[in-house]
Amino acid sequence: MSTEPETTEDDEPGKPTGGAETEEAQGDAADAGQVSEAEAELRAQQAERERIEQRKAEKKAPIESGTKLSGKAADLLAAVRAVEGGEKPAATVFEEPSPAPRHSAPEPVRRPRPVPAETVAASPAPAPEAVQAVRRVLGEGGAPETLAPQVAEALGEGADERLRADPWQLLRVAGVRPEQADGFARALLGAECGPDDERRGRAVTVWLLEQAALAGHTALEMPALLAALAQRGVPEPDSAVQDAIAEGDALAFQDALEETGAPARAERDDAEEDEERPVRVLVGLERYALAEESLADGLARLVNSAPKQDGSAEDWERVAAAAQGSAGELLRAVAGHGLVLHTGGEASLAEPAALLTAAGSLGLRAWAATHGPIGRTRFAALLGSDPDGTADQGRAPVTTVSGLLTGLEGPGRDADGALDLDLLIVLDAPQLDVETAALLTESLPDGARLVLAGDPAVLWSVGPGRVFADLLAARICPQVASRRPDPGPLGELVSGIGIGELNQVEAPGKEVVIVPVRDAGEAVHRAVQLVVDSVPRAIGVPAEETQVITPGHGGAVGTRALNTALKERLNPGPGRFGGFDPGDRIVHSPVPGRALPGRVVKADAEGLHLSCEGEAVVVPKERVEQSVRHGWALTAHQAVGSRWPAVVVVLPGDAAQALSRPWVYTAFGRAERHLSVVHGVEQALPRAVAEVSAKPRTTRLPVLLAPQVAGS
Repeated sequence: MSTEPETTEDDEPGKPTGGAETEEAQGDAADAGQVSEAEAELRAQQAERERIEQRKAEKKAPIESGTKLSGKAADLLAAVRAVEGGEKPAATVFEEPSPAPRHSAPEPVRRPRPVPAETVAASPAPAPEAVQAVRRVLGEGGAPETLAPQVAEALGEGADERLRADPWQLLRVAGVRPEQADGFARALLGAECGPDDERRGRAVTVWLLEQAALAGHTALEMPALLAALAQRGVPEPDSAVQDAIAEGDALAFQDALEETGAPARAERDDAEEDEERPVRVLVGLERYALAEESLADGLARLVNSAPKQDGSAEDWERVAAAAQGSAGELLRAVAGHGLVLHTGGEASLAEPAALLTAAGSLGLRAWAATHGPIGRTRFAALLGSDPDGTADQGRAPVTTVSGLLTGLEGPGRDADGALDLDLLIVLDAPQLDVETAALLTESLPDGARLVLAGDPAVLWSVGPGRVFADLLAARICPQVASRRPDPGPLGELVSGIGIGELNQVEAPGKEVVIVPVRDAGEAVHRAVQLVVDSVPRAIGVPAEETQVITPGHGGAVGTRALNTALKERLNPGPGRFGGFDPGDRIVHSPVPGRALPGRVVKADAEGLHLSCEGEAVVVPKERVEQSVRHGWALTAHQAVGSRWPAVVVVLPGDAAQALSRPWVYTAFGRAERHLSVVHGVEQALPRAVAEVSAKPRTTRLPVLLAPQVAGS
């Protein structure tokens, strides 16, 4: 590992200027008459959730712009816009305390297939008169009237009356915080407003559960929720939770706790039948409870049903014997089981590729799905084909998870609404949140096989849950661990990080280079210098194939500052369309949690025209600010599931508390040929790798899967 900077200060003719908040970026438009990808995805998810709810009901009874604003109104509007644009983290309530305040400087076109009519059941925008009525109520309370469309959409029919009757319903708009809703309520209610108002207690309870979901939890243990309510000034937290449950805003669960170890289980078997078992009380939102229960049901169906017999046992053994090492183990496991887990790093992708090829040779309708389009392209290359959603044209049967669920890519659905396939291999499985995983399992036909494959050491999903990790721990199905190590110095470095060791590696070809920096300004300067000059000259990787990764969006060395500096050097322009120019590198988030890297093609009356991995996307003008940002620099969460020939990871001094082993593993693992680390965190980096594991998430899936463990 080289520890010398690749360049000197004199290598760059001019020092870039900074720009101006932490992790997570949160409208595609197709040709006229077609449904956009984002719209189709949201509608498909809505239809699938209704289907899930109907199935659950059959089993049991149903479970009951603002530039002229100032002061608090301006702060409220800024908070909402920051969350919508992914600039500000909404999930701060259940995360680690933030570091001390910083003193830093400012900071070919594929046409989508039509989605079936029943999938795209309309979700109409609020009527203009409804928005206007909400606008009047917001004005009376001193809140930004520009929030009216979001409030009308969040509260639905009669939104103005609901808001007037319960001003704390404003908390249902993303980005609004309790203290801001309190100010709005005081303006509307006057002397009637107080911290002990039961309406406030219910609304803050729901808000806290939403914040927990943004932090990855599907539910909260009751003591944690009560403590958080007390911190928010709710005088009777227990009553607030009970009110929220009674109103149907939240659900409560009692999950039995299993004793660990054989002696404890033996004692339990010998205990009195009427002895109470220890339980934990959890509270969660209905949507995640429903998704987690549906996911557990779908997984049980796969585990307990015999897979469709496509090909004889002899045929499966023949293709397994022809495969090498753990690829053969994977084929044998899939031959006899409906659910199989596969773990490994980048090199292990060859094994799911071998499985997909072998399954096709046996006559199975086999498809693979990746987290994003870059992963789709990379996996298709392993198959020796170009990625496309049309297998009948002789191209690779590889899709993205979102494209598969919306019907814009992949095999489509059969007459019963199930995916028209026999085998589905989901890559990047750690990125599955509970809702997406539930949609996938519910969509599989009887007799289908599901393989979840991924690297358990990477960052978990943006959405709530830890599906892959919970399944690995539950051990309800075969697990195949790849024995293919990632090659070269980069593979050695990343493998060591995965087990908590930051090793010095020999890098004779400058595969890994450390660039020490003293402050934020130097970090930005060095990062730009590497992308623009050093990496192209010394490594031979052009700037357009080099990706910068940094811990957050804000601060002096966040994505905003780095993108400003990189744009100035690589594609300067006036930014006439929302700050963008043709040729700008961008990341597009059609829905929260998805990040599609691409480039700006042009802008016109329709909106901003993008090219995202060969797909044409048009983002309407009104959605550009909240769904498109520059993409020369990304966060690790935005980069997960993708890889680039060269990666520059920027670790400024104030990033120390944001680092963890999964973050470092994910960021460093995005590099294929070369990794430069702009290093300003000193000993915080090896300490994070050795000591800081993934933040725990509270989920119910292990308890819901427990009967499968007992029966296996």
